[in-house]
This record gives sequence, structure tokens and C-alpha cells, in this order.
Amino acid sequence: MHRSRAAGALSVALLTVALVAGCSGSSDDTDAAPTPSATPTATTSQSPEPSASPTPEGPAPAVIATATEDAIEIFTEPNQFPVEQTITAEQVVSLPGQIPLTFLVIEQEDSWLHVYLPVRPNGSSGWVRLSDVNLATTDYRIEVRLTEHRLLLHKGNEVVMDVPVGVGRDEVPTPGGVYYIKELLQPPTPGGTYGAYAYGLSGYSPVLESFAGGTGVIGIHGTNEPETVGTDASHGCIRMLDADITRMVTEFGLPLGTPVEIVA
Repeated sequence: MHRSRAAGALSVALLTVALVAGCSGSSDDTDAAPTPSATPTATTSQSPEPSASPTPEGPAPAVIATATEDAIEIFTEPNQFPVEQTITAEQVVSLPGQIPLTFLVIEQEDSWLHVYLPVRPNGSSGWVRLSDVNLATTDYRIEVRLTEHRLLLHKGNEVVMDVPVGVGRDEVPTPGGVYYIKELLQPPTPGGTYGAYAYGLSGYSPVLESFAGGTGVIGIHGTNEPETVGTDASHGCIRMLDADITRMVTEFGLPLGTPVEIVA
């Protein structure tokens, strides 16, 4: 498989929609995510170039597929027509045309790629044509340990961050599984519900079909309630201290497509 070493530009957009399912307010069920009225704008920052190969003991880099257009055809199997579905940027990202459609690759078969899909149900996958995407790799991966309330950022076989997080309450749990970062958003004003930054993941709440005008997407984000970090407090999202998520964004520059594994 040809693997571009450049992870591509990472979109950082002003948060103007209810991005994620469990990112709002306190543990009080009546709290709702704000929908700021600021005009959306987007900026880009170049992600650090991932290593072309891991250390001998480290895992292989994750392969990321970025669609060349704002819509992509999904197939059940390689070379098996007709098209199963078409996924559009408008369906799955907050700013279509500015944030690209991104997928985490599971495997390649000739000119076809088996990828995780950012749609319900969680864990959905399908096949896309290699000609419809650009490939990149990353040595980064995120591991979230729900019981321990910890987030570990791995680069190859090295843990470069190990920080506390808040997770979903029993009735609105954070779903386990393998996901990936599909977008990075920045709230228009500091000190709000989502904290300094919010990563939107490819997974969805197993309980909430919608939330505060959004589609129940699970996210990793900062918070204006630091006392809830380290507890079961959210509607399913993963809450970080603002200093920690700011470091993850600015120091490590995780590319879209970075794998996220949520475990018990």
C-alpha cells in the first residue's frame, strides 16, 4: 500500500452547532448545549508529519483515507455493485466544504479500502475505491479507559499523555469500541460548555438519537466544569481539562482520522 507521510491540514472551525451528545453543562439532565450565533470561520494548521515506520516493538501506523470530494460512494464488498450508500460531508461534519470526509482504514484489497464509517450504528464499515481518497498515516492513537477515567495518547509504543477524563453516566454511557477523529472544532468564546476545543468522533450515543439539536455524536472536549473530570458526569462525551485538550491540539496536532479506542 502506498502511504503518504503527510497527515494533511487539520481543520479547526468555530463551533456553531451542537456538536456532540454529552458535551453540555453539568450532570443535570435539564442542561442543554449552547448554539452560539457567531459566524462560522475556519482556519487550518499543518499537522506534524508522522513517522514513516514504528519502532520494532511498536504498532504499525494507522492509515487514514481522506475523500477527494464532499461525497463518497460506499460498497458492501470490493467490486460489488450497486452502490450500498453515499456518504456526504453535509451528513457527518459540521462545516461541509471546509472539513473533509475522513475515514480510518481497516484493510486494503487491491484498489479497494475497507474503512470504518462515521454513521450509525457504531462500528459500521464499508468499502471505498482507492481512487476516491488520498492516503496518509499517523503513529498517534487515543485510548480511553472508562473505569479508570483516564485518556492515554500513544505515539507508536510511547505514551505521550496520560490524563484524567470525565465520561458518561450509567444511563447515558460512553460507548466502547473503535472510533476515529472526524473533526476538530473551536468554540467561538473561551470558558464555555465545550471548553477550549472539541474533537468530534465517528461514534454516536447508544441512548440518545439526538441532543440539543445535534445528532448524538460522541466527542472529546474541554469543559468549564473541571470538577467533573475524573467522574461519571456527561451525557456520553469524554471531558478533559482545558489545559490537557489544548496541549493535545497545539503540541501534538492530531490529524483527522486518528484512531480512538474506548475500553472498559
